[in-house]
Amino acid sequence: MGFGDLKKEAGLRALHDYLADRSYIEGYTVSQADVVVFEALSGAPGTDLYNALRWYNQVKSYKSQFSSLPGIKKSLGEYGPATAAKPAAQNAAADDDDDDDDVDLFGSDDDDDEALKALQASRKAADDAAPKKKAPPVAKSSIVLFVKPWDDETDMKEVETLVRSIEMDGLLWGSSKLVPVGYGINKLQIGCVVEDDKVGTDDLEEKITAFEDHVQSVDIAAFNKI
Repeated sequence: MGFGDLKKEAGLRALHDYLADRSYIEGYTVSQADVVVFEALSGAPGTDLYNALRWYNQVKSYKSQFSSLPGIKKSLGEYGPATAAKPAAQNAAADDDDDDDDVDLFGSDDDDDEALKALQASRKAADDAAPKKKAPPVAKSSIVLFVKPWDDETDMKEVETLVRSIEMDGLLWGSSKLVPVGYGINKLQIGCVVEDDKVGTDDLEEKITAFEDHVQSVDIAAFNKI
């Protein structure tokens, strides 16, 4: 079924829902699959479809590289919710076939069962006796960002909505406020906490500046290890 007509509200809504737990149409990096879906749109999705808008701006930043992106282009109908469900259905069918292979026609000897139980008990006792290692603390940082608009006509509420639409594993947005710059222009001050191994400041700045119609630049106002 795919997304349907991506120039209509229903298609855009399907794309938004599909991207709720995905960064890209297929896999973990931008590819020809994203190019096919991107080119099927008539323009940027609305801010209420923030998942789709986040993806749109990210793919748009690669526009000059579209021809060199990895993957093979397929028809639009081969991408989307229904196609994503196919591998799961195929795996389920394969699991059903495997169940037939697991049937033990000859049963098992009682001696073998007792030996297995004894081995399992021995391993459990060894695991219980072994000292438990504490996981090292997760390294985190507290960051305060300044997000500057182009001019005094930029809707700063929309800027904040766009920034908060950015979702990354290890990223948690915090409080925000507007700070006057001059000539009626305000910049957005927004805080966040990140896990250092998962979120880099360069990645964060790149994703925010991808909203190029609203954001002129991003500055790091404060950076502290937690």
